[in-house]
Amino acid sequence: MRNSRRLQDRYSIRCAPHVIGVLVDAMPWIKRDVENELNSANDNPLVDVESGRVLHGGHFYGGHIAFAMDSMKNAIANLADLMDRQMALLVDTRYNNGLSANLSGAEAPHLAISHGLKALQISVSAWTAEALKLTMPASVFSRSTECHNQDKVSMGTIAARDCLRIIELTEQVAAALLIAVRQGVALRTMKGAALKDGPCCAMSIELEAMIPFLTSDRRLDGELKQLIAHIRAENWSIGDINRT
Repeated sequence: MRNSRRLQDRYSIRCAPHVIGVLVDAMPWIKRDVENELNSANDNPLVDVESGRVLHGGHFYGGHIAFAMDSMKNAIANLADLMDRQMALLVDTRYNNGLSANLSGAEAPHLAISHGLKALQISVSAWTAEALKLTMPASVFSRSTECHNQDKVSMGTIAARDCLRIIELTEQVAAALLIAVRQGVALRTMKGAALKDGPCCAMSIELEAMIPFLTSDRRLDGELKQLIAHIRAENWSIGDINRT
């Protein structure tokens, strides 16, 4: 008989450290370039008060910011895509190793009409799609204006706005995945499984305190908002993990 066990986990599980590692390794130079630009002289013209010279330069040009934001938004959107794939595996009975469809916690006779986390997974897919759509580099879309005086511009502001929106969308995806993980762990422990002590166990306990087990369909916007606030505050009991 053919062994049904997978020899290898899927890429969204097996390669997760490598996907996350791109952003982790990029953040130091992104931080460096943003801080350099924030502390730089960017007026035009620059006036040398000692000599009285007026210097018409281009220190206002935000190329470094544009490149940093375009790079950062791509790395972050990849995290949203990674979590979207993980969420899809969790809710699908073909891939979630015996968990219920859409991680439903309902029991008969309500099981057949329970949607579980179906709507949440659809939302995650939509948020991820929006994030990926915004990854088009803004810095390559320079437009010539002012009778071609401003004929090459950085588009740094647009790149930064896109990056901020991608961060917000990725936070939403992360919060949704945490709800799914909490539900999946609860369903697994109900069947006798147990988590070993460690960071994962600590986070699971913390999630249990914030997210009631889903036994029937209900609104999840309250839990999502609470988790997003928790993510932004970096307020996890497991402490700092390889933070740069």
